[in-house]
Amino acid sequence: MMLNRKFIIHILGILLIVESVFLFLSALVSYYYNESDIKTFILSGSVTFFVGLLFFLSTLKSKRVVNRRNGYIIVSLVWVVFSIFGCLPYYLGGYLQSFTDAFFETISGFTTTGITTVNDIESLPHGILFWRSLTQWIGGMGIIVLSLAILPFFNVGGLQLFSAEVTGITFEKIKPKLSDTAITLWTIYLSLTVLEIVMLKVAGMSTFDAVCHSFTTMSTGGFSTKNSNIAYFNSPQIEYTIIAFMFISGINFSVLYYVLTFKFSKIRKNEELFFYFIITALFAIILFAPLLYSPVKATSSFRSVLFHTVSIITTTGFVMTDFVLLPTFTVNIVFLLLFIGSMTGSTGGGMKIIRVTAVIKNIYYETRRIIHPRAVIPLRLNGRSVPSNLVGNILVFVVVYILIFIVGAIALTFLGFNFETALGASLTSLSNAGPILGKVSAPLNCTEFPVAAKWLMSLLMLIGRLEIFTVLALFMPNFWKK
Repeated sequence: MMLNRKFIIHILGILLIVESVFLFLSALVSYYYNESDIKTFILSGSVTFFVGLLFFLSTLKSKRVVNRRNGYIIVSLVWVVFSIFGCLPYYLGGYLQSFTDAFFETISGFTTTGITTVNDIESLPHGILFWRSLTQWIGGMGIIVLSLAILPFFNVGGLQLFSAEVTGITFEKIKPKLSDTAITLWTIYLSLTVLEIVMLKVAGMSTFDAVCHSFTTMSTGGFSTKNSNIAYFNSPQIEYTIIAFMFISGINFSVLYYVLTFKFSKIRKNEELFFYFIITALFAIILFAPLLYSPVKATSSFRSVLFHTVSIITTTGFVMTDFVLLPTFTVNIVFLLLFIGSMTGSTGGGMKIIRVTAVIKNIYYETRRIIHPRAVIPLRLNGRSVPSNLVGNILVFVVVYILIFIVGAIALTFLGFNFETALGASLTSLSNAGPILGKVSAPLNCTEFPVAAKWLMSLLMLIGRLEIFTVLALFMPNFWKK
């Protein structure tokens, strides 16, 4: 399998032009609020556009062939290149002092992780705040999926690109054409975002805050326009609205499509959806039970517990100040939920519920085979038998995921982190889980972290967002052999 270098550059050029459009959109926000960062966005957008145009025009005669290997390279490069050019507004505008911080902030946005290097979020101009939120919204559904939806000619090799970016153990086309599938997914995503904007506006948010928080809720990203995150608004109506949309965002968007089109037979046997509801309810009850004996008002405690349970399992990472009222053992609950994550095909992170379900079922069936060695007991998910090779892939994924988490944590301890913070930083980066770290009561700010730690966490974010193998394949010597 030869590398199609020219076509890789060609696609990068197209996507940089797309990114420049979003940068210019942020410039319009700056213009509306009459703020000086408009110059930064115009410069950043122009640089991104002309580099993209150069890439595009210089490779017009490239062969439009994309195999699986080229697909992995393109997807990994796209997320890195998008982050490099996306960090220009932070760096050129002086809002973040180093390129490392600017890149970290941007890849944290695009991967919907939500960890920040900004000390005073509320001091940032509206254009920059909008761009922070927009990076998460773009990354939530996926850069490649967006491109397939808006660029018809991008379908050349689209399946290889799509499968390398979309989360899950299998890919389900809800439409015959891949581009139609991408359009449908983004239509649902956009429609739900608009609906949340309206509901947050009705609940009392300003239009700007409603837009930004809808972007970061639907993407399960966790960036906020306020230093104290969602606690700033002190509004039960706003909190319940965000709870609802975080939960929806943790559902497979193919499932949402079947619900919206009344094709309930398609989801009747969906075990992942069933366990998503069960796990959320179960852990909310476990976390709420100790608070029944606390002096805090029950309704307030329940809202806080439900908010944080949904925020964690969807890996959104939004926080409220009264999260500190939860007992110490909740740290273990947080870690477990971050490992599990949400549903495949959602905007959430983590290992995904379907994989955890498959592992638990496989352990159960293997135990039965020991007792009944002649029995034929196939692993079944969602009412279907799972091929043995897919079972193997799932088990390898889970093992590698845990190993990367452990190696990441150990590496961070060598960089000066205490053990608890190292574990939290590694897991929240790999799970794209946002600002819950170490002491789970406060948003994570990485301003004082060592430079090497920020680059390591950036790599963990990318590995987690692209579900490990798309990135790790690039580090295998055999991958580069002809």
